[in-house]
Amino acid sequence: MTGFGKGEAVFRNKKITVEIRSLNSKQLDLSLRLPSAYRQSEYEIRNLVSRALQRGKVDLFVSVETQAVETSAHINREAFAAYAGELREAAKAAGLETDTKEWDAAALAALLRLPDVVTTETEAIGEEEHAALLAAVESAAAHLDAFRQQEGATLIADLLRRVDLIEQYKAQVEPFEKARTENIRARILDNLSKLPVEVDSNRLEQEMIFYLEKLDITEEKVRLTNHCRYFREVAAGEEGAGRKLGFIAQEMGREINTLGSKSNESNMQILVVKMKDELEKIKEQVLNIL
Repeated sequence: MTGFGKGEAVFRNKKITVEIRSLNSKQLDLSLRLPSAYRQSEYEIRNLVSRALQRGKVDLFVSVETQAVETSAHINREAFAAYAGELREAAKAAGLETDTKEWDAAALAALLRLPDVVTTETEAIGEEEHAALLAAVESAAAHLDAFRQQEGATLIADLLRRVDLIEQYKAQVEPFEKARTENIRARILDNLSKLPVEVDSNRLEQEMIFYLEKLDITEEKVRLTNHCRYFREVAAGEEGAGRKLGFIAQEMGREINTLGSKSNESNMQILVVKMKDELEKIKEQVLNIL
């Protein structure tokens, strides 16, 4: 879900630039940084980005460049003139000198701080500028989505390669599994032969079969094979498969853990550790997929 997208739109003498950055997240966490004039469009921007990106920690930045000199601050000339006249009359009545440069500078500073002399207007943007803004947002989201798809194809290929490795390690378990059964049987018989007691061979054989059945890993291998096959099917044929692949990886982990607890053989345990290592990498990478 990581990525970057940039979109631009030109409206009259303004250039609107939208940049979107995305990181991994289970939900959509959208943060906007907009010029004050564009706050009225925040709801539409959020809806557009939510539909396009679905999940991720998303930061959206909007900047505006203009070739003309514009300011939202305006001087009320009528109020300024009225205040200036009253101030000068009041100063003369108090016997102050009002025909000096020092007076003019001090009076100007005082006048600009008086109520209603300097006003700030926030102009609402028109429909055409609003449409240009949304077009830039849509373009940035599309570029981010294209980036994600390219990264997703690479991630899927890596995940499938690791699933193949897990199945290869599972296949390598089988020779050790057969030898392990014979070794366990031989070890039990050897230990019993050292005991000064008589053993019922029929009862011993029953208990031996019961014990070895507990160590059998056939079911775990079959279920792990099915999970690996389903993982490939979901990765190849479903959109928004990230969550489902994560669930399948959890099921694969359960079978691998059970296989490890039943292995009771060093070579098998080494292969189980290798499978767990690949599975952990799969779990980490699945978080990057929607």
